[in-house]
Amino acid sequence: MLEEFLQPAEQELFSPQNFSTYTLGSSIERSTHPEGMNVAIVGVNEDRGSIKNIGCAEAPDVIRKQLFSLSQFNTNTKIIDLGNIQKGETIRDTYVALSKVVNELIKMKILPVIIGGSHDLTCGQFSGYEGLNRMINVSVIDNTIDLQREGEVAAIDDERFLLDILSYEPSLIFNYHQIGYQAHLASNQAIELLNKLQFETYRLGLMRAEIIEIEPVLRGTNLLSFDMSAIRFSDAPANANATPNGIFAEEACQLSRYAGQSDLLDSFGIYGCNPSLDRRNQTSQLAASIIWYFIDGFNSRKNDYPSEDDTDYTKYTIHFKENKYEMNFWKSKKSDRWWMEVPTGTKASNHKKHHLLPCSYKDYQMACQEELPERWIKAFHKLS
Repeated sequence: MLEEFLQPAEQELFSPQNFSTYTLGSSIERSTHPEGMNVAIVGVNEDRGSIKNIGCAEAPDVIRKQLFSLSQFNTNTKIIDLGNIQKGETIRDTYVALSKVVNELIKMKILPVIIGGSHDLTCGQFSGYEGLNRMINVSVIDNTIDLQREGEVAAIDDERFLLDILSYEPSLIFNYHQIGYQAHLASNQAIELLNKLQFETYRLGLMRAEIIEIEPVLRGTNLLSFDMSAIRFSDAPANANATPNGIFAEEACQLSRYAGQSDLLDSFGIYGCNPSLDRRNQTSQLAASIIWYFIDGFNSRKNDYPSEDDTDYTKYTIHFKENKYEMNFWKSKKSDRWWMEVPTGTKASNHKKHHLLPCSYKDYQMACQEELPERWIKAFHKLS
């Protein structure tokens, strides 16, 4: 089925002459039949949805070249390169092709790593979850919030595609996280809308001050979309929307590794690298590094999502004396990661009394002071 949407990447990229025995390229399989694989690389040669960054459709093979030259992993993770999804007759045809590929891979328990292409391709990545009969958590790393609503525009583009995702029917989103946006680039209306919907926003300064606090966010994420415009221009010049401020290269790699470690995350897309604007392949090298650290995180997954009778966890109960309320926290003995229980109210479809929400040690410390963590409050409003 997948071969009808995919065209193999250039054979030259896989030539043994291009990399040594110990590089990643020597261990990646090239095929359109992913059975038995763990991670699948999928390029998308599409940029018609970009307003200012035309040229990013050429990024997949350029990034591949840099990725394949990086170090091989000392694990049994099986990685396959499925090739590229070409432009459809219309941009929506490309979205549909991407969604079908993502859907099929998730059903096969293979994690797609999507290399765009323009950021609006997130629509295709997102719609790949339709029919899986579950709500998902979506995280987007970007320097702005793509909810531009000027005028009545029928077409989807990389400045307004979030409108289509947030209004998607049937609704698939349980939670949405906007990470690394810059306050002076995002509209107040967009921020207010996300807050009204009880979604979570983490502006650049907040993210940088405590990047470890983003780990629980990404640990609970199913879909991650990373726009290279989130990275400051000096670190990633090959994006027409890049600005002097932004995420540092090292922070980008750290965030992607956090995401890779998430047992729940089952699709990752990186978008917006424009080779025509690059300097000595600086941005494509960074994009490749981001993917490498994502897979490195995948390799170190602990599979330690807690259950109530699990002996691999320590349970902590905090008594709120003033409100006569108890809050339970779980700490993994494998990874030292934390979760907290949130009452599900009447909205729980699986009849569970509590929802386990990834959290940090800081959230536990707040609860010890009888303060409710903000992420708990937002989750409670959604579930009650």
